[in-house]
Amino acid sequence: MRRRVLAVAPVIALVLGLAGCGGSDQGGDDDAAASPTPEAATLTVFAAASLMGVFEEIGSQFESDHPGVSVEFSFAGSSDLVAQIQQGAPADVFASADTKNMDKLVADDLIDGDPVDFATNTLTIAVPPGNPAGITSLADLTQDGLNVVVCAPQVPCGSATTTVEEGSGITLTPVSEEQSVTDVLNKVIAGEADAGLVYVTDVKGAGDTVEGVPFDESSNAVNTYPIATVSGASQADLAKQFIAMVTGSVGQDVLAAAGFARP
Repeated sequence: MRRRVLAVAPVIALVLGLAGCGGSDQGGDDDAAASPTPEAATLTVFAAASLMGVFEEIGSQFESDHPGVSVEFSFAGSSDLVAQIQQGAPADVFASADTKNMDKLVADDLIDGDPVDFATNTLTIAVPPGNPAGITSLADLTQDGLNVVVCAPQVPCGSATTTVEEGSGITLTPVSEEQSVTDVLNKVIAGEADAGLVYVTDVKGAGDTVEGVPFDESSNAVNTYPIATVSGASQADLAKQFIAMVTGSVGQDVLAAAGFARP
């Protein structure tokens, strides 16, 4: 019996040793728990329709750099997004296609801190491939029988259109006024319009589905794009980090490749 007990003793010691190792591993888990992987979070970004392509690209990069974080976008005309935020829609970041709409939220104390300008954009004339109407200037858009589409005046691209008209002395008679620049572009792409006033970035992003006709008067209405954290944002820290990416080298490179100019 004595020998048997002694023979088992090393086994007991081994078991205790393993248990001790297991305790050590558990301690390692506790150490890992002290610095856990980021919890899942959703960053909600309201952005002007003309930013769709570039912000989706920037958002993908942001998600890669922030494991566990998802970026959800709401793209529409800046004035529509402002109205939604004023009515209490939850948003962490707002990026406008002009300063006028951003100023509305600043005046209502719905913006945290000062907005930051991050890009500029100008108008161009979008026409179907081959430019069947032979449009070469802004004045050509006043031809009888021409179906021209523009943005509504309260939308940034519509406000820019009004500025261009006033500066040039040309009055357009559009067949429709749309609530976002993408709606104007889509009507030209679908063949529902002979021409539409959109941003140069929209034409570039549309590839060979449309052609762009530049006009000198566009320099009278350069839109500046500001971005800011929305007051009461549920993800304020992430919002600031996203804004930093947009205004930093990563975002600026993406914007430049899409045709946006620096502010």
